This record gives sequence, C-alpha cells and structure tokens, in this order.
Amino acid sequence: MFKSRVSLTNTLYLQEIYVDDKSIDFYICLNEKRIGKIDLRFTMDDDMYYFGQVGYSIDQRYRGHNYAYYACQILFQLARDKYKMHSLIITCSPNNIASLKTLQKLKGTLLEKVRVPIHHELFRRNETEKYIFAFKL
Repeated sequence: MFKSRVSLTNTLYLQEIYVDDKSIDFYICLNEKRIGKIDLRFTMDDDMYYFGQVGYSIDQRYRGHNYAYYACQILFQLARDKYKMHSLIITCSPNNIASLKTLQKLKGTLLEKVRVPIHHELFRRNETEKYIFAFKL
C-alpha cells in the first residue's frame, strides 16, 4: 500500500478498488475514511489525450486541504515504480481552478490549451476546452 503522511496526525493512502488492462481505480483514504477517488489509465491515444491518464475527485467536505495533490504524488510513485511508466498526461478544464492549482503545484508542464473536438465524449459533457499538462516521473 502506498501512503503519504499529510500531517503529524493524518495519513492519506490509496485503496485499490478495480484493475483491468486499461486502468486501475483507487479510493483516496484519510485515516481509514474514503474521501475521494483517483484512477490511472495505462494507455495514451488521441482520445485519451483529452481525458488524461489520471482522473481524481475529492468529496466536497474534504476539499481545500491539498488531498488531490497528495493522492497524485502517491499515484505518480506507483505509476513509476510498479507500472514502469515514465511520464503522464493530466488534463483539466480551464474553469476548474482547484484542479488547475493542483496540477501547477505538482509542477506539471503546461503543453497547451486545446479545444475538445466536437465528436469527443467530453464535448458532449460540455467540456469544450482543456489544459494539457505533462509530468515526468
């Protein structure tokens, strides 16, 4: 289990919930309590470029404490050490300020701001623009 101490009294860790040949999903847990989810996608193609290889969400009442940042740090270590990945693409919508701050704090390289193609699933969800960040592991 990959863990990170986020303060003297709190431990954040990832609990595996689903694995297949394309991705692995985790609960983000804080002191045995589930506070969100994060997933790692192993593939990269034109479609996945807009989704990114990492997706995360933090439950509303736990937001504002950098838990997505810490969960990403743990996931980066796992991607590098267990799955032998060397880089990741992570995206966020321009209006998702919290996610944008997380990706900047993780020191990602902003590759570009793109318009999502009209045929893409994200466009149908009204996510029409994305920031594309690259991360070296």
